[in-house]
Amino acid sequence: MEIREGAAAAAAAAVGDNVLDYSRLSLDSFCVDSVSDERKRDTKQLYLNYNRLASLPSSVSLFCNIEFLDISNNRLSAICEGITRLPRLRTLLAKNNRLDEFSLPKEFGSLQLEVLNFSGNRFEEIPLQCMKLVRLQSLSLGGNRLKSIPAEIENLTSLELLYLGGNFITAIPPEVANLPYLSYLVLCDNRIQSVPPQLTRLYSLRSLSLHNNLLTYLPREILSLVHLQELSLRGNPLVVRFVKEMTYDPPSLLELAARTTKSRNVPYSPCDLPSNLLHYLDLASKCPNPKCVGVYFDSCVRQIKFVDFCGKYRLPLMHYLCSPECTSPCSSNPQSDAESEDESSVPAYRLQRVLLG
Repeated sequence: MEIREGAAAAAAAAVGDNVLDYSRLSLDSFCVDSVSDERKRDTKQLYLNYNRLASLPSSVSLFCNIEFLDISNNRLSAICEGITRLPRLRTLLAKNNRLDEFSLPKEFGSLQLEVLNFSGNRFEEIPLQCMKLVRLQSLSLGGNRLKSIPAEIENLTSLELLYLGGNFITAIPPEVANLPYLSYLVLCDNRIQSVPPQLTRLYSLRSLSLHNNLLTYLPREILSLVHLQELSLRGNPLVVRFVKEMTYDPPSLLELAARTTKSRNVPYSPCDLPSNLLHYLDLASKCPNPKCVGVYFDSCVRQIKFVDFCGKYRLPLMHYLCSPECTSPCSSNPQSDAESEDESSVPAYRLQRVLLG
């Protein structure tokens, strides 16, 4: 075995002194005795993918200047604590192994990783150690057994790509909207039933993959994703005909009074009202109908309306109206030639690709 490892190291040296390639050697263990101390010190990329390793040996810490480590396609069920002694490690690829939320060392979150790929493993939860990788730009956990996304995801403020496709996720937490640089969000092949309106705060989002979920509508606020270029929705039970769904709970006396105060511009100040009522008045939402001056708080009419995207697809969006008497800003006739204000305000360049089929 050591002879084969030495041959692989020699071959890697011919390509570049900073690369060691031990991939596809059917290794059951990783022995570094044949690697000189100088070579260990100079190595920046280490490939151990496509072997039979059951655990990552602590000897990996001897490559103190390593920046890239690929341990994909092994039989790994644990990652050694020695990996936390690699201060320069920026990319860790560990796809298609047997890792779960108990496989990582306690101090894994101290790494300065920028790219982390745990796709094709056995994670049922995203390890909280991963939520401490504040420099992380790309996180992939596709093809696992995840049922939820932790609220702590908002700690990854440098994240640009989040790939969680092929899991059992049922909901998108609103904390995802607190990722200012997120450009690519992949949540396809899950069990998601709705999209939180807070995602409108993802100003950098360019691609949103939601195909093969359980979506029946989209929030109206999705129109505010000004940089969105690709929206994938195929394989969802999206409404295929015009649906008008009205549900309404009568407003409380508190809300009726608050509505009157806001819609009639009744003046008030902190001297007039207790703090809890001032806070409640600040929660007013304006009715989206441009012909209506009303507001609502807790009680509203939920209505599914179609909005035209790119002149080709009509997507069901959720609208919130202040009362049943208030008409929606969208036309209620699916055969009407006149487009609504929302429909005409979505130019084709806003969404270059809307994938429904």
